[in-house]
Amino acid sequence: MNWKEMSFETKAIHAGQEPDPTTGAIMTPVYLSSTYVQSSPGVHKGYDYSRADNPTRKAYENCLASLENADYGFAFASGCAASTTAAHLCRAGDHIILSDDLYGGSHRLYSQIIQHNGIEISLVDLSDVENLKAAIKDNTKMLWLETPTNPMMKLVDIKKSAAICKEKNIISVVDNTFMSPYFQKPLDLGADIVMHSTTKYINGHSDLVGGALLTNNKEIADKLYFLSKSMGTIQATFDSFLCMRSIKTLAVRMKAHQENAMQVAKYLESHKNVEKVLYPGLESHPQHKLAREQMSGFGGMLSFYIKGGISEAKSFLEKTKIFALAESLGGVESLIEHPAIMTHASITAEQRAELGIGDNFIRVSVGIENIDDLIKDLEQALQ
Repeated sequence: MNWKEMSFETKAIHAGQEPDPTTGAIMTPVYLSSTYVQSSPGVHKGYDYSRADNPTRKAYENCLASLENADYGFAFASGCAASTTAAHLCRAGDHIILSDDLYGGSHRLYSQIIQHNGIEISLVDLSDVENLKAAIKDNTKMLWLETPTNPMMKLVDIKKSAAICKEKNIISVVDNTFMSPYFQKPLDLGADIVMHSTTKYINGHSDLVGGALLTNNKEIADKLYFLSKSMGTIQATFDSFLCMRSIKTLAVRMKAHQENAMQVAKYLESHKNVEKVLYPGLESHPQHKLAREQMSGFGGMLSFYIKGGISEAKSFLEKTKIFALAESLGGVESLIEHPAIMTHASITAEQRAELGIGDNFIRVSVGIENIDDLIKDLEQALQ
């Protein structure tokens, strides 16, 4: 069956998964074996050691790849493990360009670890493609971008950025965690690699940590396979099973996330105690037109500035009941957090100020609870 001809919802439930040939079980079994018997030295049924390949993980990787319209998929122990593996496509002396308001964990990884391995990095405001052109050097090997960015919700034109990279033989990587493949498909827009922290929307239930890399480039895929096998950054078998189970409801979850997020964004934008709301679905977003062009929806993430300072922000965050004060995002439950103190604390105060991550800045992951309950919770906390 050609899964590329199927709809997203159908692929999410069936792609990469066949009934178990032994029992007819409709769900892919959890193959916990670490090794596999060979009929003769080097002769096996496609599996020899689970660090290289595992039937459960392979089914999950194939399913996720189908959702990004990718030919190759690789599952990792975390989003950071996926990012680290991708970074090893570069060598000492190479240069990587990254979004300036990168997720705090990615910023820490590249600025405090990858950079110390002899790789040069530049943090650039990629919302303007002219900035990308100006940042490219002779040794630039990779572009790493987020769109929307975390947490400032800036958009990057994937199509234009990928085209520039192809001209210069630069690998373009898009962190698609915020949008999920349901709302945005970077490979279709020309990107070389898509990255996900599958901890977030892909899994969607806040009960595992994982990451993924997807590509249509066989040369890149062969390198990623070698790196993941050699570095051992692969996703655990049972976590692969859990994520594959969760993918089946990704479409319905993302629809619900977006519906709630839009209503929350409009509510906050009209509230007297809110200074500004950042959500691509609002016409007030400076890149709303681009959002409509490269995304099929606007997702469940938004940020806003509460009027006042740190005391007002803390008071509000301490009073929410349904919106749980916690890091991470993308679960069915609503989460709320203070980037300056929590997710982006590893970034210097000077960098946060330059990006606009102030003391009154709040990031929200809107869940799929009843929207009336969510609005009531925000109302009582904002008072």
